[in-house]
Amino acid sequence: MKPNLLLFLSILTLLTSCNGQTSKNNYIDQFTIGNTVKELGSNIMVVFQDSKNDYWFGSWETGVYKYDGKILINFSTKHGLLNNRIDEIKEDKLGNIYFRSANATSAISKYNGNTFTTLTAVPSENWKLESTDMWFKYSYGNTGKVYRYDGITLFELLLPNPPDLTNPFDVYSIYKDRKGNIWFGTNPVGVCRYDGKSFEWITEEDVTEFRNEGANGVRSITEDKHGDFWFNTEYRYGVYDSATLNGNKFFTRHESIGGLDGKKDSDLDEYLSTVRDNNDNLWFVTYRNGVWKYDGTELTQYVVQDNLKDITLFSIYKDNNGDLWLGTHENGAYKFNGTTFEKFTP
Repeated sequence: MKPNLLLFLSILTLLTSCNGQTSKNNYIDQFTIGNTVKELGSNIMVVFQDSKNDYWFGSWETGVYKYDGKILINFSTKHGLLNNRIDEIKEDKLGNIYFRSANATSAISKYNGNTFTTLTAVPSENWKLESTDMWFKYSYGNTGKVYRYDGITLFELLLPNPPDLTNPFDVYSIYKDRKGNIWFGTNPVGVCRYDGKSFEWITEEDVTEFRNEGANGVRSITEDKHGDFWFNTEYRYGVYDSATLNGNKFFTRHESIGGLDGKKDSDLDEYLSTVRDNNDNLWFVTYRNGVWKYDGTELTQYVVQDNLKDITLFSIYKDNNGDLWLGTHENGAYKFNGTTFEKFTP
């Protein structure tokens, strides 16, 4: 073989090898070492869409799934995820994704697009409220704790008890309102607003549960188009309309829709999750009675079934396009098609 030809083939072989290696590394960099799968797990409780429009589906048993519109990747503890139960998914301004598990104490998983790292919480009394802070729920167990992450340190903070109530409690929901204040929905001591300086509590009977010895808790907080707050109960609360405030309270409780089914003694006066859509309708998710839409005047029920059987629901989520998604206990994820909720198949 001629020397020049031999040199050419050697260089070609080297380039081919390098290109193949680069492609392999690019695949690993993009998807870490997650497993490519064809379908979601059954218990998809949390749905989230990031700033790149990728979807994340949090399971309670099989970790988290990422779907970019073409490929479905499953990440679990064997890939660096802290726990295979995912209760909460959030994203920071840099595009890092965070995963919290109720089974993992004092730690959160952070995904930077390539690898998972674990953020370990630091017990602190450093209560602050910065616009860039991220807030997470803590593990259950009547701890009364929450996390605040400032981009550097994950602080483990203890909420003060409301006046005259010393019951141990958990934080079930966290919500940032239109004024930038943080709200904590608890079980069973009501709702707390933190404005960066002080804590103010709502402990009316419908948010404390003591009247029925129940344990539903304030699982969802949202504001309607009028600025009133809904705490997954039969009442709504006016807070920032000073003309309606009563006495020395910072809120006014108003009668609202009551039971979703219109019955006086309804079992549907408490729900699991709420979201406000792009048309200012409120959507309520119940455990076994489907989804209900409230347009400010009328309620409309949407039955959610699998093989003609009602399924158990957990959460509702509005994505970047305004589309609505459901997380379920045993039936994967569902998406609203404008008429009904249908099971999502990647």
